[in-house]
Amino acid sequence: MASNKISLLGLSLAPLLLTACNGGLLATVGPDYQTPPLPVAQSWQAPQPHQGRTADLLRWWDRFQDPVLSRFLASAEKESYSVASALARIEQARAGLIGADSALVPSIDASLSAGRSSFSFGGPPFERDQYQVGLQSEWEIDLFGGLARQQQASQSQLQSRQASWHDARVAVAVEVANAYLGYRYCEIQARQLQADAESRQASAKLTALAGQHGFRPAADVALSQASAAEGQENLLEQQGQCERSIKALVALTALDEAAVRQALLEQPGVGKLPSPPAFKLDSVPARALLQRPDLAAVERDMAEASAKVGVEQAKRFPKLSLSGNVTPTLQSMNGAALVLAQTWSLGPTLSLPLFDAGKRAANVESAQAQYEAAASNYRSKARTAVKEVEDALVRLDNVARRLPQAQQAANGYRQYFQANRQLFDTGLGNLLDLEIARRNQLNADLAIKSLEQEQVSAWIALYRAVGGSWDDAAAAQAKQ
Repeated sequence: MASNKISLLGLSLAPLLLTACNGGLLATVGPDYQTPPLPVAQSWQAPQPHQGRTADLLRWWDRFQDPVLSRFLASAEKESYSVASALARIEQARAGLIGADSALVPSIDASLSAGRSSFSFGGPPFERDQYQVGLQSEWEIDLFGGLARQQQASQSQLQSRQASWHDARVAVAVEVANAYLGYRYCEIQARQLQADAESRQASAKLTALAGQHGFRPAADVALSQASAAEGQENLLEQQGQCERSIKALVALTALDEAAVRQALLEQPGVGKLPSPPAFKLDSVPARALLQRPDLAAVERDMAEASAKVGVEQAKRFPKLSLSGNVTPTLQSMNGAALVLAQTWSLGPTLSLPLFDAGKRAANVESAQAQYEAAASNYRSKARTAVKEVEDALVRLDNVARRLPQAQQAANGYRQYFQANRQLFDTGLGNLLDLEIARRNQLNADLAIKSLEQEQVSAWIALYRAVGGSWDDAAAAQAKQ
């Protein structure tokens, strides 16, 4: 009998359940959110890079063909607190969405109890054994869409947290890549300075030997020794910077320092900068920026804030809830046979908000202000995103135009140094001119490497500016 009543109740409430899943039974208050267009220009202002075959952003790091970098990136993402924290916020948001979904359907609870009691009415006591099974249900009918709006808000929050997790992964990848790039650049500088220091040391020995036999004045001997000491000091300073770069990589990757040092000695990365492949950039900024996870996150925050306006508005309207229970009870008196007693109840409760001294209206205004703040943050993020892309494009274009000039200058300084070296070796040159030529050549060679490092750094910055490759297998797993 009880099961039949429950079945009939379920059939009668099915249309209400379907209506509640789509919105309010009578109306759905609050604004219907529409994703706003990105407030950006129709095209990029800076020239776009065109360098041979272009690659897709997906798994871009693997196309560096540098296993050491790939290993560091994987370890850093695994150990990163920011990535782990973002992933934890995804789970919190997912739990919130489950709670919002459950509010749209009836809750059902069951209870079991057994007890023995004794009582009397002035005569012999009565003993009663009682066994009770209870089934209770509660359901708030979403008359004005407040629960539906809460579900929308929770869904948007989950999507925002997922995008923030992707952004944290991209940020970690960029930080590690820049640290690795910094070490390789430092390593190249150290090798150049070591070659320069050895050259200065050899010149100092020859000049000292010539001075001992009277072929060079004491001033040249002193200058050559000072130059050799300067070269050694420059080398030691650079080696110290490289050591600090290793410490930074250890901190970022959480790998043992010995393992990091061993990895840095592996080919093919030793003595050269990472070589990132060029990738395509959509000519329309609005399409290019759609994959930025931070921009996606703030857009979903705006959708959440819009839905919460409806949540607060719904609280100003009547609320209807249904509750019911079925409680079959078996009991016996003084050891007699068990007797079944059945009780059940079902009925609605309507609550009307009458007076709250303006609290609900103030909550609606607060939610609307939160939405305006979220919309302003979205527009600000979009402008920042455009700026970051434009900055990276300008850097790439600027380096591409400066690099040939720097190479030409380095060739000229190298020839000038070699000419002065020949003059000095034949006894016709001046040591001061030779050292000036040496310094110019060294600075020109270092300038080329600095520009090459800047070019790689600009590609990494452009990768970060357009959102990176965050739509991959790991991302799909986080969405489940």
